[in-house]
Amino acid sequence: MGLSFGSVLRRGVCAGVLAGLAAAVTIWLVVEPVIRRALVVEDLRSVHGGSSAPAHGGGEPLVSRTAQVVGGAATSVLVGLAVGVVFAVVFARVRGRLPGGNDVGRSLVLAAVGFASVSLLPALKIPANPPAVGDPQTVGRRTLLYAVVLLLGVAIALVVPALDRALARRGTSRPTRSALDVVAVVALVVVVLVAVPSSPDAVPADVPAALLWDFRVASLAQLATLWLTLGLVFGLLVERLDRRGRVPERVGVVAAGSA
Repeated sequence: MGLSFGSVLRRGVCAGVLAGLAAAVTIWLVVEPVIRRALVVEDLRSVHGGSSAPAHGGGEPLVSRTAQVVGGAATSVLVGLAVGVVFAVVFARVRGRLPGGNDVGRSLVLAAVGFASVSLLPALKIPANPPAVGDPQTVGRRTLLYAVVLLLGVAIALVVPALDRALARRGTSRPTRSALDVVAVVALVVVVLVAVPSSPDAVPADVPAALLWDFRVASLAQLATLWLTLGLVFGLLVERLDRRGRVPERVGVVAAGSA
């Protein structure tokens, strides 16, 4: 039994929503405690008349912290849904070229590539900062730099497989191609890390190094949770269909509007 495009897409939506929920739980349990520590630094800065304009202290906040957490969780689910749709479309196109003994393995490989290209690489170059770090006037520049690194990460994820296919057409052996793929990835990542300007924000002296480190690790944990959950759940959903009939190596649109 073949998979229609609608079947793949629905499983991507389901997996994306669950991945967003898992990421939201990670925000609540792992990221939020670090954010509250950062807000304490902002409040102390405000009390002592720090030069940096506080985003939290100095009056009642426009939106309560509880509302911010709930809004962040809702945003996480929406982001997960969107990523799940894109993930399903990409999986449908490249399933036959992904390594792995089954659809769970293939899905996890694709999730690992997605995490590395659109989450890990940007985080290495433009790392996340807690509320006590960052100048509001540089938000636009930071966002632009982050988007540039993200797009370059996607480009690397597209260029390296294309290189591998070109080498395969020339009869290059699998071990040699794998070695060249690794060299290409490392070289391109180094180029991105060196060529793209770093974040324009300096870390204030009153922000403990442990706080900065904990926040960046927690932020990566949130993203890793999203991608891991997406890859695992999506793979299991597709694999379940595979048990009910043979799934073709390339999933495509069987019929417009088919289930």
